[in-house]
Amino acid sequence: MSLSATIKSIQDIMRKDVGVDGDAQRIGQLGWMLFYKIFSDQDTELEINTDDYDSPIPADLRWDEWADSTKLGKNAPTGADLLELIDGRLFPQLKALDGKDLEGVAQQRALLLRSVFEDAYNYMKSGTLLRQVVDKINESIDFNQSKTRHLFGDLYEQILKDLQSAGNAGEFYTPRALTQFAVDMVNPRLVFGVGNGVVETGRQGGDRPSRRHVVWRGHQDPD
Repeated sequence: MSLSATIKSIQDIMRKDVGVDGDAQRIGQLGWMLFYKIFSDQDTELEINTDDYDSPIPADLRWDEWADSTKLGKNAPTGADLLELIDGRLFPQLKALDGKDLEGVAQQRALLLRSVFEDAYNYMKSGTLLRQVVDKINESIDFNQSKTRHLFGDLYEQILKDLQSAGNAGEFYTPRALTQFAVDMVNPRLVFGVGNGVVETGRQGGDRPSRRHVVWRGHQDPD
């Protein structure tokens, strides 16, 4: 499978996840995952070829220690266990890296890793779908191949073009803040009918914020 087809397949998996809204968030999700895979591959190479190099990644959080299903078999985390690992351990620990106990290249890489994850976010809410994405990356993308590395510039440009043209699946989005503001101003109640004036994929349309608002009103004003 070509690299572009692999990314397309990964995007299709992400579309099934309720936490990922549109190409902008898919780019963010893909970004940190691909970066971490590349970073981990480079770390392995540095440990082999550089004397006294200490990886800034905690040993139990290295990519291969949780992402490689071929190596881990049935012990590969998925579902709630994978989400707990990513959201509860991986992100907090990488954001807290200070590199004070490291020197030279290792310290520089620790600071780079922290700076990336300070601005990153795991949008995916399904640990099962997240496992599918991780497996797809492992199966199809090998950053140690020079031809794969060379394709990533073109690939990123294509993703940005998809975003500029409102997605590669005809997706158009109303900003979440705008839909929430409209709902707050209309203040819908159970007797109201809520319509979506534009055909959207539904995740960011007016229907979901409206339902949340009605539930909130029910708690605040039971009569």
